[in-house]
Amino acid sequence: MDTPVKPARVQHRDREWAMLAEFAARAGDSLRIAVVSGRRRYGKSFLLQALTEAMGGLYITAVQEDGARAAKDRIAQALASHSGLPTDALRIEDWDQLLRTVFQVAGRGPGAPLVVIDEFPYLLQHSPEIPGLLQRIYDEGQFGTADAPRGALVLCGSALSVMHELLSGQKPLRGRALIDMRLGPFDYRQARAYWQIPDAHTAFLVDACLGGAPGYARLTDTEPPHSPEEFAAWAVRVLLSPDRATYTRTETGYLLREDPRIRQRTTYYELLTAIADGATTPTAIGAAAGRERTALTHTLEVLETAGYARRDQDVLKQRNPIITLPDPVIRFNQVVTLPQAPLIDLGQPERAWSNANHAFHSKVVGPHFEQLARAHAATHLLTERPELPIGHTGSTEVPDPAKRTQHEVDVLALAPGESPRKAHRSITVIGEAKATAAPRAIADLDRLARIRDLLTAQGHRTEHALLVLYSLAGFWPDLEQHAAKRPDVLLVDLAALYGDGPLRGGGAS
Repeated sequence: MDTPVKPARVQHRDREWAMLAEFAARAGDSLRIAVVSGRRRYGKSFLLQALTEAMGGLYITAVQEDGARAAKDRIAQALASHSGLPTDALRIEDWDQLLRTVFQVAGRGPGAPLVVIDEFPYLLQHSPEIPGLLQRIYDEGQFGTADAPRGALVLCGSALSVMHELLSGQKPLRGRALIDMRLGPFDYRQARAYWQIPDAHTAFLVDACLGGAPGYARLTDTEPPHSPEEFAAWAVRVLLSPDRATYTRTETGYLLREDPRIRQRTTYYELLTAIADGATTPTAIGAAAGRERTALTHTLEVLETAGYARRDQDVLKQRNPIITLPDPVIRFNQVVTLPQAPLIDLGQPERAWSNANHAFHSKVVGPHFEQLARAHAATHLLTERPELPIGHTGSTEVPDPAKRTQHEVDVLALAPGESPRKAHRSITVIGEAKATAAPRAIADLDRLARIRDLLTAQGHRTEHALLVLYSLAGFWPDLEQHAAKRPDVLLVDLAALYGDGPLRGGGAS
């Protein structure tokens, strides 16, 4: 069977579709397994449903509230429906027999058999033996058993810790999956196109609140804002309304419940709030939450493996990693919604938004702009200026002994092939991201030049390092004029960040 073409309704996801479609369409005499994971609203089910339709495959969805009996009945009904039989025509009590029947039914079609089991972790809650049964079915095909099931099996789920453990350690499916796809959010430019927001500043503000999860665009059930002036009213109506599915307090609760290990959610909320407020190390997080660092090890590990906290390593130094909140929805909830919940519950969301305005700009907009600046340097800058040698990209801190201070470097890129956290690295980009209301000035460029000199004094090779300023509010004319004469300077405003305008400075010429 030829590889199916991606339907027009599946936007972006070209790489993911190509990989899964090739996997599903490949003919073979044995069972092949793929694992697809990703958090809620990222479009896993949408993508796999489209693939199943294109392949004429069998799509099965597990339900959290089902027990083993109900789950078996639900799958039997799906089999009957796929076969054109009455929904109550099949009743199979044994999991092994039921799974084998699933593959038999899927294999009756004209093409390569495809079975998708969505929300697979829900089945494991009551039937943990299923991976072992799948292992046995898989191994039969590898050993050449004549009647062994064949085709492609995709296991999908939102509980990241459960899905990632499927292929770990001594688990039955370890070494048996050909694909371990971890579906992420849309890139910020893709998200803007998906939301259909013409104005870059408005697209950025929406992205700072909801990120690149495409599911939220459908859940809002309203026109997105088209200007920064419309954004505040949209945020109040869509994000701070307890009656909407996009109310971040409710949505964050749903996200935390996806991981079966998160039971006492109060502790997790405390840690998420501490991180959102700027605590970036285990010690600082513990102090902010009023708990000992050693008592937080497990909780932080759960948040990380669930995808709700992230440890970002310093590019240059062996040091404690920086812990951040990668999910904009959770960050917005901890910074804006939770502190203003009493007002929201009283039906005063406008006043709540007004009270949270400073926190929104300092703890949501600022960190998100830094995140997009790093994403731009690592992906789009490399595409738009392919002559720039950009390898590993991240952030660092540079000590300034003479001034008795530390300089935070928002964007730092090494040359291709250079390993991070080593001495005498070749540095190609030193950047700063500023989301303040004021345009950036020559003093900001002088600070970057100072940092470059400090890195040179540390033994790093910076002779080809480009100084890059990212600014939400643009640049003063004298800085633009100065940068145009400097081959080592690049200015990136919001238009350039989103690909609407040119990169400014000698580095762009």
